[in-house]
Amino acid sequence: MTSRHVAVPRPRAARHARNPRTHRVLRGVALTTVALLAFGVAGAAAAFTRLQGNMDRVDISALVGPTPQVTRTPDPDDPNKGLPVNILVLGSDQRDGVNAEIGGSVAGMRSDTTILVHISADRQRVEAISIPRDSLVDIPSCTMSNGKTSRATHGMFNTAFATGWDMGGDMASAAACTIRTVQENTGVPIDHFVVVDFAGFQNMINAIGGVDICIPNAMTSKDAGLNVQAGQQRLDGATALAFARARKGKGVGDGSDTNRIGNQQRLVAAMATEVLSKNVLSDLGQLVSFLDAATSSLTTDSGLSLTAMTGLTYNMRSIRGGNITFMTVPWAPAKSDPNRVEWTSEADTLWENVAADRPALGEPETPATPTAPTTTAPPAGGATTPPDAGAAPVQPTPAPTKHAGREAFTAEDTTAVCPA
Repeated sequence: MTSRHVAVPRPRAARHARNPRTHRVLRGVALTTVALLAFGVAGAAAAFTRLQGNMDRVDISALVGPTPQVTRTPDPDDPNKGLPVNILVLGSDQRDGVNAEIGGSVAGMRSDTTILVHISADRQRVEAISIPRDSLVDIPSCTMSNGKTSRATHGMFNTAFATGWDMGGDMASAAACTIRTVQENTGVPIDHFVVVDFAGFQNMINAIGGVDICIPNAMTSKDAGLNVQAGQQRLDGATALAFARARKGKGVGDGSDTNRIGNQQRLVAAMATEVLSKNVLSDLGQLVSFLDAATSSLTTDSGLSLTAMTGLTYNMRSIRGGNITFMTVPWAPAKSDPNRVEWTSEADTLWENVAADRPALGEPETPATPTAPTTTAPPAGGATTPPDAGAAPVQPTPAPTKHAGREAFTAEDTTAVCPA
């Protein structure tokens, strides 16, 4: 399958009528008018430069594979305008520096959280699909930045990231091997990747003043440093991180990674709700604060510049919580090992939908127009033929949709108050 990876910036059409430097300045003014009015040219430029410098960007194009030729002139402010965008978000358990103070010092690096974020071409729909780290998948041969090559194997999904880090010794190798694994097993082309560590996640929560979330029961986890009471709670960065990391402990769950995924999804949904409810995307002061926290601990591919992120965010400004859906890839306990999971046949349909930029759970059913009752007799034998036979059954929002042993839900659903 040909992939559409954007690790290398796509070529732009020449602009003979304008000096390139002048064009960049005009484009920046168009995107940051409010900033210029609020801070002045010098202040806005300084903020942009600081945010751009916060991110650690790596070029992984040579490790993932060639990018197909683009037969259109991309929008300079949103290179992917008119196209769906797939971003692989990886949560790392890096344990050095500040992260060691948070989670304890551990050698090496693993990816404990993986979410494929699909943004529709019309920028009106976002789907966040969690991939369990214990999924048994085909891991292809990966070439590392130092020239070493791993052998293809079948194993746990997060082995791909660990293999790249251990053999290549850098984030580029780890991210590239993970992307290759995702593309081989899903058929979904990955355009960008983002790796966020403990400190980055914690800082983002603090930057928006914490998040509201319903805690179903008291939860404590010594390993994660979690201690929260049941009910509607507002979590600060440290507590939110502990909630996301907790896998075992009193009231936490069954100790599995798939159980923890549900908590992580609810937390990210609560963050999205908080950002939208506070109009962070349109409030310059809050946006700069949030982006400063977000970019300070991020590693991304070289194609995901701050300009590209700004253009993408601007074109998503009308998105609402009801259009941001969270789900987990359909899975079942692995036949070979009950402590591992394998994807079910439903996963094939889900990934096909994502690759084709259709709703991952299928098109919503259109309510039938009420009609007068008829006396038409049923077919012989009493059999009935359901409308749209073969289509994946989907319940309308906001009712959660049962899928993959988990419930698919929207960010809007998380605003419900805890039951008394």
